[in-house]
Amino acid sequence: ELEAFRQVLDAPAKPRLAILGGAKVSDKILLIKSLLDKVDRMIIGGGMAYTFLKVLHSMPIGASLYDERGAALVTEIMELAKEKGVEITLPVDFVTASEFGEGGEIGAA
Repeated sequence: ELEAFRQVLDAPAKPRLAILGGAKVSDKILLIKSLLDKVDRMIIGGGMAYTFLKVLHSMPIGASLYDERGAALVTEIMELAKEKGVEITLPVDFVTASEFGEGGEIGAA
């Protein structure tokens, strides 16, 4: 078991993929930058994706999470990824709700 972990952490096979989520880009900036040196592709989901989508594509995000401090870092992250040849993938479809909780109307976007 320890040998398997060592191989994954010390000399992972290619291609390497990182999947990140969470609410704030600014809280994960060091992790993201560090991973850009180690992965071939990164998928960004969760609340953090809305910040990327709003900055990169001017996508309306309604009351979804938006990290103002993190928004200032999105362009830098994307440029760094491009320099390192890392493909960043963001969500393209969404489940929506008119309100948080069980009373909201569910939809798709």
